[in-house]
Amino acid sequence: MRENAVIDWVGLTESLAASHWLYLILISVSLLDSFLPLIPSEPVIIIAGVFAATGVTNLALVIAATALGAFLGDQIPYAFGRRLSFVLEKRLPPGSKRRATHNWISRHLHTRGGFILVSTRFIPVGRYLVTITSGTVRYNYRNYVLFTIIGGTAWSAYTVLTGYVGGVLFQDNALLAFGVGLGLALILSGAIELIRRLHMRRNAVTDVPER
Repeated sequence: MRENAVIDWVGLTESLAASHWLYLILISVSLLDSFLPLIPSEPVIIIAGVFAATGVTNLALVIAATALGAFLGDQIPYAFGRRLSFVLEKRLPPGSKRRATHNWISRHLHTRGGFILVSTRFIPVGRYLVTITSGTVRYNYRNYVLFTIIGGTAWSAYTVLTGYVGGVLFQDNALLAFGVGLGLALILSGAIELIRRLHMRRNAVTDVPER
């Protein structure tokens, strides 16, 4: 099912690359990906970046459309978590892994919310867990809006530009350009996750009270 979904989205993107409908597709796919991890947003966005390198699409508009969709999508799990916080927390039994994850996210949202919201934007399942938890614990909405704008824009620019770089390097081979763009995206995502883990580990050590 996931493979078919990828082919459908990618095929739609390629067929409408020269149309203004492409930007609506980018808004839609990045919006849905904010709370439906199976939506293949990265391949679609990378392909749009590849086309931007050849002049078929507008680079600035591709980034803007993707960032807008990401921002709008992040508001949905926040609203869902805030409205149904009581019900959701009842589904987190004490001592369970889900409760531990919820408590960890909640604790770090209150101490370093900006870093958590921006960095987890690059992690498909992680961004959903953090955004819905933000609503559940009623994280300050003005701060949430600010950090989701920053995170969504950064994620959009990095994903589009990986495709753009591949397109610049291999303008005569779209498939190779896409492969290079996807490879760059995976490498950068891994590097971001490593930095995030090292940062959280360092802070965890400094947060340990002295005896």
